[in-house]
Amino acid sequence: MLYWLLKYIILGPLLRLIFRPQVEGLENVPETGPVILASNHLSFSDSIFTPLIVKRKVTFIAKAEYFTGRGVKGWLTKMFFVGSGTIPVDRSGGRAARAALDTQLRVLRAGGIAGIYPEGTRSPDGRLYRGKTGVARLALESGAPVVPMAMLNSDAIQPTGQIIPNLGRVRIRFGAPLDFSRYAGMAGDRFVERAVTDEIMYELMELSGREYVDRYAQKAKVQPREPIPA
Repeated sequence: MLYWLLKYIILGPLLRLIFRPQVEGLENVPETGPVILASNHLSFSDSIFTPLIVKRKVTFIAKAEYFTGRGVKGWLTKMFFVGSGTIPVDRSGGRAARAALDTQLRVLRAGGIAGIYPEGTRSPDGRLYRGKTGVARLALESGAPVVPMAMLNSDAIQPTGQIIPNLGRVRIRFGAPLDFSRYAGMAGDRFVERAVTDEIMYELMELSGREYVDRYAQKAKVQPREPIPA
C-alpha cells in the first residue's frame, strides 16, 4: 500500500512536476507477465525515478546498508526502501546474493517485474562497467524477457554523495525486450551466463551512449581510473 501511496499521492506528483521525466520506449515494457528490467546505475535516484515511470510495480534489490542506517536519515531511508518493496542484499558473499535472487525469482514467477542493476553498484564515474552474471541467472531460471533500461542523466540530477538533487529534466530510455529462450535449461553454465550478461550490457551501452569499461565497477572504485590510450 505504501508503494502506491508514494507513487501516486505522496512523492509521485511532486517529482513529476519538478523533474518532468522525458521517457523513450516505455511501450517496450510488457503490460502483463514477468519482466526483468536491467538498468545502468548512475545515481541513488535511479531507484526512485524507475518506479515513478513504470506503470506496474517494480521490485528492486538494494545493498543491505540502506536498511541499517542510524539516526533520522537512516530511519527515513529504511522506511522508503521497505515501503517501496525493495529487497535488501548482503554483498559480502554468494549465498546472501543468491537469497536475494531467489526472492526476485518468486516475484517473476508471480508475474511481476524485477528490477536489477547488472553492474552491482553505482558507476564511480558515469561509464558503464562489466555486468555481473546474476541478471543472466535470473533470466535463464525464470524464462522472463529482459528489457534494457538506460538512465541517461540521473548522475547530473543527483551526483553521488549529494543529498538534494539538482533541478533538471530526468531522461530515461527503454530498449526492446531481449529473449533468451534459446538458452533454456542452461542456467548454471558460466559461459552461457557470461554471454547473456554481455549481450544485455551491450544493449545498455547502445541505449545510454556511455563508454563501456570491461572491469567491475566495485574494483574501479578502489583503483585509479585507467588512462585513455593515445
